[in-house]
Amino acid sequence: MRHQKFRTPVWRGYAFAIAAWLVAFAIRYGLAHWFPPGFPYLTFFPAVVLVAFYAGLRPAVLTATLSGLSAWWFWIGPAGFDLSVATFVAIGFYAFVVAVDIFFIVGMDKASGKLAREVERNAALAESRDILLREVQHRVSNNIQMVSALLKLEARTTVDPGAKKALTDASARTGLVARIQRSLADADQKKTAFHDVARSIVDDALTAAARDDVVVSISGGDVVLSAEEATPVVLIMLECVNNALEHGFPDRPGRITIDLCDDGAVRTLTVADDGVGVAEDTAAEPTSLGLRIITALARQLGGEWSLQPSSPGAIARLSWPSAPVAY
Repeated sequence: MRHQKFRTPVWRGYAFAIAAWLVAFAIRYGLAHWFPPGFPYLTFFPAVVLVAFYAGLRPAVLTATLSGLSAWWFWIGPAGFDLSVATFVAIGFYAFVVAVDIFFIVGMDKASGKLAREVERNAALAESRDILLREVQHRVSNNIQMVSALLKLEARTTVDPGAKKALTDASARTGLVARIQRSLADADQKKTAFHDVARSIVDDALTAAARDDVVVSISGGDVVLSAEEATPVVLIMLECVNNALEHGFPDRPGRITIDLCDDGAVRTLTVADDGVGVAEDTAAEPTSLGLRIITALARQLGGEWSLQPSSPGAIARLSWPSAPVAY
């Protein structure tokens, strides 16, 4: 941690150095009769350390010099600047100790200052990267939304019913991808709560299908999806819901239950309905575009997807390895 209070302007550091020396000298002088012989520098060492830490190299050298001269004059040998061998040994010991103290304190201070600058630089780079990623994500979602709008416009002008349905479905799917991309951007590219995005997508699907007679319950709100998981998982969930609405409840009300659980190693998405059910080999040999899309997305996740009859209705299950989510 750097302390700039006594570093700028420069005179503050030297003023602090002289003040620290005066205080140390006054304490040493006032307690001279209480100190045993052989401790001439006892109060000066802390002064040098404090000045080196708060004011830097040159003020610390000034404090060390004034302290050494004061101790030499008053408390090493006879009064005055004694030139005996014992005096020079004591002064040499003092110079070695304060030099080591100043070296390590100033060195650590420079290292901490460099580290602080690197942290600030990395934080600035990370902020710039996040801003750039959000901008790219928004641009991608806008472009996908434009493709969705073009597909919808083409569907309106198409006479052939089969082509019209294909274009409408493609428009809906690309629009969903755009929404997911936008939700990821709004979540700072880090995490997406499954329950929040699933509820919004399912409500839109029910509204688009005009099915207010179907109840959808969603659990697993504590599970957080990474950016790599969100798009394929939500797309698979929507395809399962649309299949249930179209084939499970063609002309009657029903209930769909969506659950996402995470046991640490594997995540499992389950979409169950109480509709008319499915044949055993429906998922084994996918023929519809929706099932082929689900199969491809499951492979993208490195997982497995299955669709089995239940009692009543059908149950679709997607399992894939848990991916670490960046917070």
